[in-house]
Amino acid sequence: MNRVFIIAEAGVNHNGDIGLAKKLIDAAVDAGADAVKFQTFRADKLASKNAFMAEYQKKNIGHDETQREMLKALELSVEDHNELVRHCERNNILFLSTPFDLESIELLRSFNLEIYKIPSGEINNLPYLRRIGSLQKQIILSTGMADLGEIEDALNVLTEAGTSKDDITVLHCNTEYPTPMEDVNLSAMLTIKEAFKINVGYSDHTLGIEIPIAAVALGARLIEKHITLDKNMIGPDHKASMDPSELKVMVSAIRMVESAFGSGIKKPSASEQKNRTIARKSIVAAKQINQGEIFSAENMTTKRPGSGLNPMIWDMIIGLRAKRDFAEDDFIEI
Repeated sequence: MNRVFIIAEAGVNHNGDIGLAKKLIDAAVDAGADAVKFQTFRADKLASKNAFMAEYQKKNIGHDETQREMLKALELSVEDHNELVRHCERNNILFLSTPFDLESIELLRSFNLEIYKIPSGEINNLPYLRRIGSLQKQIILSTGMADLGEIEDALNVLTEAGTSKDDITVLHCNTEYPTPMEDVNLSAMLTIKEAFKINVGYSDHTLGIEIPIAAVALGARLIEKHITLDKNMIGPDHKASMDPSELKVMVSAIRMVESAFGSGIKKPSASEQKNRTIARKSIVAAKQINQGEIFSAENMTTKRPGSGLNPMIWDMIIGLRAKRDFAEDDFIEI
């Protein structure tokens, strides 16, 4: 990836409605995102009948039910997937989806996806990791709730299964919706990069656009951010998502930040060259200097513009004799 890869995370914010899902794709396209990502799962494969909802899910949905009941209403059928893939193709945006079970991995495999996203909750799921690693595709690994040792274990499984480390991007992430600023720990992204010598990015669950932009400035090569058409919709993730206008602003800001990276070579830029002479100084006469007089700190000074002798040779001038008369502010010549 030569530029920051931006994923608009539609997730389950379609609320099970294929029409809404297509509108989320349209919003991602309009904002200039590189990909739009959904979630692929069968509720009965993902959660047992005894699995309970997270507190933020209860709050956002407005009532308590089992995870399986909540997830069942958010499933996308095989035909839904087909429609969404086609809609992405027509609109020239990459379709991605996160599989949450082995069956869903195989469904996504049927669409010949080149990138597989592993969610934070599956980072310790050995059979799941092994299967995705065996596909030898590009992998994006989210690391919410994980420590460095768990990341290492997951990477070992993926690489031993056949995926090159060069094809894996590890996302720093915090799995709280929304994430409190004091828990973002953005520096951990750099820790991951240094520890594993691997491509890194950031999956954001904070409110606003500041943290993803900061992540890009720190070196994130991939940004993932949840989107919704309406933050007031009923559903687990709407309130921690950004609306289409915010997504557009974030994408634009990231593109501006990455355009400012440059080559890393410190030299005058083309735009500032014209200001060098104006802003820099030259060695000039501080007062009248007569021919034969010795140049000294008393009769010389430095002033703009910088089209005369460079002040860095000041010590070389001190002690020499003037070869002609100099009026105040004349450029010194030797």
